[in-house]
Amino acid sequence: MSRGRLVWVDETCRIIGEDHPNARLSDEDVDEIRRLHEDEGFGYERLVKRFGNRVSLTQIRRIANYETRIATRVRCKSVGN
Repeated sequence: MSRGRLVWVDETCRIIGEDHPNARLSDEDVDEIRRLHEDEGFGYERLVKRFGNRVSLTQIRRIANYETRIATRVRCKSVGN
């Protein structure tokens, strides 16, 4: 029997981060958005120009302000076959 692929889940066993089926950005992209905003002073409009083909200005703002994509990884879970 195949194990399937491993994904990260939060404390309620929900799939989180780039493994979530609706995720449009990788975890690396999310880290990059936050780094550019915090360390380099990129504004939301500038971030939209860089990542906006996948997410809206509202999503960029929410990611940069830690309002979304903030769940804590608890463990891995096997999904699929």
